[in-house]
Amino acid sequence: MEWHEIETFLTLAEELHFGRTAERLGRSTARVSQIVQVLERRVGVPLFERTSRRVTLTPTGQRLYEDLRPAAEGVTAALARAVADGRGVTGTLRVGFVGAATGQLVARAAERFRRRHADCAVRLREVQVGGAAERLRTEEIDLLFGCLPIDGPDLTTGPPVLSEPRMLAVPAGHRFARRASVAVADLARERLVVAPCSIPAGPRPAGEPGPVAETFQEVLTLIGAGQGVFVAGAHAAAFHARPDVAYVPIHDAPPLLWGPVWRTVRATARVRAFVETARSLP
Repeated sequence: MEWHEIETFLTLAEELHFGRTAERLGRSTARVSQIVQVLERRVGVPLFERTSRRVTLTPTGQRLYEDLRPAAEGVTAALARAVADGRGVTGTLRVGFVGAATGQLVARAAERFRRRHADCAVRLREVQVGGAAERLRTEEIDLLFGCLPIDGPDLTTGPPVLSEPRMLAVPAGHRFARRASVAVADLARERLVVAPCSIPAGPRPAGEPGPVAETFQEVLTLIGAGQGVFVAGAHAAAFHARPDVAYVPIHDAPPLLWGPVWRTVRATARVRAFVETARSLP
């Protein structure tokens, strides 16, 4: 298969519309139709079902799409890296971060990065963890620093740059509030606030689900109102101290790891340089 055939097939499989495919590729609708017909003759079976109202993939077309997509993304990523390396570390890098701890870290990294790469601007942006990966996929940001793991078949995770103990945020009057520490097993009797930034305490069962929050500030408000408890990183005690919330160490929970994540196809020289800068921080 020629690259233009692969490109046309994959685009039509995603758009399911000849006109939009032609517009996206900068070709005529007739040319898109011609390329698809040639490809179908080569394969020997239809790849698309066409009616006057809609275009859909046949089972063979769906399988071909699933087989070709990863390979095509690999080729695109390789070309992007080659182009980026040829241009060097220039342009603008958009770095997203989740939480105060990573915000402080990326701010320090950005300052050092600018000294090393004066021709590349850095824009920092706080994002909510619930939609952080989508910000990468929609290319609102180029690089994300968040609580690991942030998984996805199209994402690459770099080495952790920050590690911290897990703590249990409880109401100030809670029976755990004056303890030196708690165990993961203690959470089995507690109502846990549920949020996009929820962090598992460890391998043992946790408590029953409690109220739902959308942001960390909502989490703290619910805790302060006595409606549940929440597992957080140790940085929360420093950055989010409140008179109605107490933070208690969880002595047998594994540490939280924070690090960089980016789209595999967007592993540019800028991204790699910033990740290396963040890793080099003391």
